[in-house]
Amino acid sequence: MGNLITGEMLVKYYELNKQKKEIEMEMNTLKDAFQKYFNNLVGTDHKGEITISGYKLQRQIRKTEKYDEVETIKRLEELQMNELIQVVKKPYEVKIKAALNLGLLNSNHLEGCIISTTSPAISVKPITPR
Repeated sequence: MGNLITGEMLVKYYELNKQKKEIEMEMNTLKDAFQKYFNNLVGTDHKGEITISGYKLQRQIRKTEKYDEVETIKRLEELQMNELIQVVKKPYEVKIKAALNLGLLNSNHLEGCIISTTSPAISVKPITPR
C-alpha cells in the first residue's frame, strides 16, 4: 500500500463502512429475535440453548453486582464502620473552569497539571451527498 492513497481506496472504505453498519443492524435484528424466543421459551434472565440445522444457539445470562452507594454508605455510617467507606479526592473540573473564568485562579497556578490525550479517528464521506 505504501504512502499512496487513491480515490478507489476512499470509495472502498466508504462502501465497506456502509455495509458494516447494515450488517450490524441486521445482526441486531436477529439478536432481538433470539432474545424474544428465549424470553418466551424459558423466561427473561434465564439461559437457554437450541440446536437447528447443525448450529447451536445459546443464551448466557451474565450477572453483575455492585453496592448501592448511597444506601451502603448510610448503613456503614450507622454501623460506625467508617473505615469501610472510601473518600475519593478529585479535581472539580466545573468549579476549576469557573474559577479560571472569574480570574480567581490563573492557568499558571495549574502549570503541569493538565494531561492531554489524543486519539486518531478516520472518517470518509462523499463530498456530494448520495
